[in-house]
This record gives sequence, structure tokens and C-alpha cells, in this order.
Amino acid sequence: MADIPEHLLKRAEEAKAKAAAKKAAAAGGAPVGEPVAATPNADAEAAASFAEAEASGKIPAHLLARSSAAKAAKAGAGGGAGEEPAAGGGVALLERPGAGAATPSPAGLAQTGGPALVGPAGHTQRLLTVVKAGSIQDVKSTPIDKVSTWPHLLVGEFVASLLCTAFLLVFSTFVRAPLLAQANYNRTPNPSKAPWYFLGLQELLTMFHPMVAGVTIPGMGIFILILAPYTDRNPSNKPEDRKFAIGLFTIFMMFWAVLVVIGSFFRGPGFNFVMPWNKGIFFDF
Repeated sequence: MADIPEHLLKRAEEAKAKAAAKKAAAAGGAPVGEPVAATPNADAEAAASFAEAEASGKIPAHLLARSSAAKAAKAGAGGGAGEEPAAGGGVALLERPGAGAATPSPAGLAQTGGPALVGPAGHTQRLLTVVKAGSIQDVKSTPIDKVSTWPHLLVGEFVASLLCTAFLLVFSTFVRAPLLAQANYNRTPNPSKAPWYFLGLQELLTMFHPMVAGVTIPGMGIFILILAPYTDRNPSNKPEDRKFAIGLFTIFMMFWAVLVVIGSFFRGPGFNFVMPWNKGIFFDF
């Protein structure tokens, strides 16, 4: 059985005492309003009634009878029990002399921790409370894995470009560029080599058809590199977790680096294969 609040028990005792006084006044006994001592088992009866209401989900019969008597007295007196808002937002009945005992509303019982009662027609009264917006909002910061392009990315790229520009300025001040003499179109140098970054492609031209060496193989390599981010979706930054991406990049770099080294150091007059330690290096740095 749920614990009955003390103020409800006290209110039930007072209501019983006033009802007994009213009956005695109607029978020619004590006047209305004179206090009458409550029976010794008033607390037990009130607790039993609330327990019965909690178990059945209905208002006890004696409370309905008191409510009917109070309404009848109110109708006969031309006035009756007034209503005023309760402190928690509910409605509490105000008792007037001669109007009978006031019945606590189900909303009041629910607010004070008592059993939730259901009226005759299934009607119930509930209290609404104002909840501050801040108490229902999620104020915790949620970690995210994305940042804005500005300033997180662009600032770093701008600083990197400034550092590269400063390095090239200082390097070009102290190291002269490997510029050759003015070109003579009547005398073609032998061997005629492209810059080092194109020597890999020139080396491919000595092995395959120009269509294969100049279009097919470089096009397939670029296409595979474009598909690499969509093939390997592993978000980890650890090298041991990115074996596919690291392996693909290593194969590409080693393939191109080997072609550049062969074209730079192992190609002599007529772009023939030579050993650099026998006939020298035919490449200007």
C-alpha cells in the first residue's frame, strides 16, 4: 500500500468530523461547525479507502457521496464551494460553512504523491508544469570529424606556399641554374634527352609503340590513381592499416623512378643503353 501523506489524512479526519457534526445538527444535536472528536480508527479507515482506490482505480463511494452532498448543499445555499488555483497549477476546492466537506481533486492527489484517481465518466485531472527550454536541450558538445576549409585548410596551404617560395628564392640566389648555351638548330646534341621529369615517358617510347607509351599506359596509371580513394575507404592514418594505398603508391613511384634513372644515367649517344661507369654519364644536371 502506498504511503498516504499526512495532510491528506488530516483533511480526511476533518471532513469526517464535520460530516458527523452536520448529521448531529440535523438530528437536533450539536450546532453546525462545532468540532467533533474523530474516531480512533480514522487513520486506518482513510488509509484503507485510499488503498481501495489505488487498487480499483476508482473514487471511493464515500468520497462520491460527500461530493454529491456538497453539491446539493451548494445548490440549496445559492453559492457554495469556490475554486482557486492551487500552488502547483491545479484546482483546489475551498470549503464554505455549511457546504459540507471538500473533496481533494485527483490532480491534487497526483501532485502530492497520492494515488491517481479516475472520475465517474473516466475523466481525470492532471497538473501541467512549465519546463524550461534549457533543461530539455542537449548542451553537450558532439565531437565531429570534419572542419571548415577556411581557416583550417587554407591557412596551412598558404603558409606552406610561403615557405616554398622563400626556399626557392634563397636556393636560386646561391646556386646557378644549369642553363646551356644557345641552341643551334644545325647541330642536334647526341643524345637528345628531355628534362628529368619527362625522361620516364621518353624511356617508355623506346620500349612500346608511341600510342601505347604516350597515351595508354599513362592514362591507365592516372585513372587507377583517381579510383584509389574510392577503393580504399579506410579512415585510419596508421601505415599498418593502409597497406593497399601505400602499396599502390609505392608501385607507381618505383615504376616511374626506375624509368627516370635508366633514362638519365644508362642512355648514351643515339639513346642506346650504356654503362655509366664505362662510358660516362650523358646527362646534364
